[in-house]
Amino acid sequence: MKVLLINGSPHQEGNTYTALHEMETVFAEEGIETELIQIGNQAIRSCIACGGCSKKGACVFEDAVNEIAPKFEACDGLVVGSPVYYAAPNPTVSAFLTRLFYSTRFDKTMKVGAAVVAARRGGLSSAFDEINKFFTISGMPVASSKYWNSVHGGKPGEASQDGEGLQVMRTLARNMAFLMKSIALGKEKFGLPEKETPVQTNFIR
Repeated sequence: MKVLLINGSPHQEGNTYTALHEMETVFAEEGIETELIQIGNQAIRSCIACGGCSKKGACVFEDAVNEIAPKFEACDGLVVGSPVYYAAPNPTVSAFLTRLFYSTRFDKTMKVGAAVVAARRGGLSSAFDEINKFFTISGMPVASSKYWNSVHGGKPGEASQDGEGLQVMRTLARNMAFLMKSIALGKEKFGLPEKETPVQTNFIR
C-alpha cells in the first residue's frame, strides 16, 4: 500500500513538513510506503476552465499537476498538507488540487484522503474544510484523528513543540492505515459500491 503526501508549504522543512513527517514515521511502522512531494515552492497556475483536459486526458498546462497525476492514480491514500496564511490553504495548494482533481478522470472511489493544516494561531478550521471538499466530491473516505488535523507553530520547526498536534498526526496516520487496510479487505470480499448513472440538475439553462 502507498500514501502520497503533498507538502503545500513554500518552506521545505517548515511546520507543514513537521506534521507530515510525523505521519510518515507511523506509516513506516504500519508497513505502508510513502512519497512526500513538495509543491508549495512551485509555480502552479490555476484552472482556466478551458475543458482541454477532457480531450487531452490531462491538464493542458504541463507542470507538477500532470507529473503527480499518475502517482495519485496509483496510491491508496492522499494526504494534503498546507500552511494557513489567511484562513485558507496556500493558494498554490488550491490551484494544484483544483486542476489535479478536475483533469484526472480515473475513479477515485475509496482512496482515503486526509487534510493537514499548520498555522501560527487561527484560520485552521476553514482551511481544513476547504481541502476536505476535494475528497468528499470524489467518493474518497476522509480519515479522522482525535482532534482536527492541525498543528500550531509560527517559525519553521515550532510545530515540533506542539505535543498535542503531533499526537493528532500520529493518530491520524494510524487511523488512515487502518482505514486503507480495511477498504482493501472490503474490496476483496465485496467489491466497490454500485454506481448509479450520474444525474445533473441545472438550475439555469
